[in-house]
Amino acid sequence: MSVVKINAVTVPEGMGEDFMQRFAKRAGSVENQPGFEEFLLLSPTDGKSQFFVFTRWESEEAFQAWMSSNDFAAAHAHVREEAAAVAEHGKAEFDGAGGEHPGGPPAGHGGGHGHGGPVGVMAELLAFDVVERVTGPS
Repeated sequence: MSVVKINAVTVPEGMGEDFMQRFAKRAGSVENQPGFEEFLLLSPTDGKSQFFVFTRWESEEAFQAWMSSNDFAAAHAHVREEAAAVAEHGKAEFDGAGGEHPGGPPAGHGGGHGHGGPVGVMAELLAFDVVERVTGPS
């Protein structure tokens, strides 16, 4: 049974383009992982500030293997650097963007306001089992 992980990331107003560009640059970082099935970056269309990073995996074990892999660490190294910069220089320099990372793909994924600071303010990892899937004609 497939599992879905959705990272709900709150992005400050005006930072959506930076957030999406960071993901465009990460192409290839997850696609070749064993058990990976699908990735979607969902941008809000209702004026809200929450983006959704959707991934589907063949199993929880495949997702956990990705999370503990060197590839994951390399793809998300900037988040540790951004968090250190925020700690050293204070959140005010980064317009309050703290970049929380609760057990899933990081909130950071950004380089906002010319500082290289986090774009995401907060992230929440949601997890689901796929119990039914319907697709349209190819």
